[in-house]
Amino acid sequence: MVNMCGSKLIYAGKAKDVCETEKENEVIVAFRDDITAGDGEKKDNLKGKGHCNSLISSKLFEVLEENNIDTQYIKLIKSGVMLSKKLKMIPLEVIARNIATGSLLKRFPFEENQKLNPPIIQMDYKNDEFHDPMLNDAITIALGIATQEDLDNIRKITSKINEVLREFLKEKGILLVDFKLEFGKDINGNIVLGDEISPDTCRFWDINTLETLDKDSFRQGQENVMDIYEKVCAMIVDKEDIEKWGI
Repeated sequence: MVNMCGSKLIYAGKAKDVCETEKENEVIVAFRDDITAGDGEKKDNLKGKGHCNSLISSKLFEVLEENNIDTQYIKLIKSGVMLSKKLKMIPLEVIARNIATGSLLKRFPFEENQKLNPPIIQMDYKNDEFHDPMLNDAITIALGIATQEDLDNIRKITSKINEVLREFLKEKGILLVDFKLEFGKDINGNIVLGDEISPDTCRFWDINTLETLDKDSFRQGQENVMDIYEKVCAMIVDKEDIEKWGI
């Protein structure tokens, strides 16, 4: 199957395609304009969203690499298309929470917008059939998803990512409320950050007004979703990169 990557499709997600390259240990990640919410029940296509997310993810991966955090990111090939290291993905959604909001309030008696100190690191089983249930270590290990060593390492890396991104985004005028990460193992068995970091996978709030700057705008039915994504892109991405790739 040939798709927007221009090569054989390995995996099609809700908003990205992963495709083969000529090198066995590299893949192409193509960001589509699709946007979904509620396990894919709500869907739309927003022209330019994939482009914005690829620029934001590229910048944030570069920031993490500069802080000695291994990611699958290699480089942005063109608008919306990223060259990445091939990983064997671990079926976990790792969620770091700095402020209590969203689904956390539906499950536990936190106060809305309560600051979480220390931050909560939550792991969910990445499986639409079971609606991404929350896991503990015992269930994760029993399912063969990861070892205890893997889980400890993932938590350590996630905590560092949270520290680095919170500080970086604060300087850009963005409050990092919570975010979802996905990890995989490279050819040497090392745990590496994969997927993306964007308004699709993070809760970003304006640091002064607490305005929503992420996919919650789509969940809430706002009409200016692309305006918000473009605003975030302009806040995070270097001016010269925006001039190179456009918004």
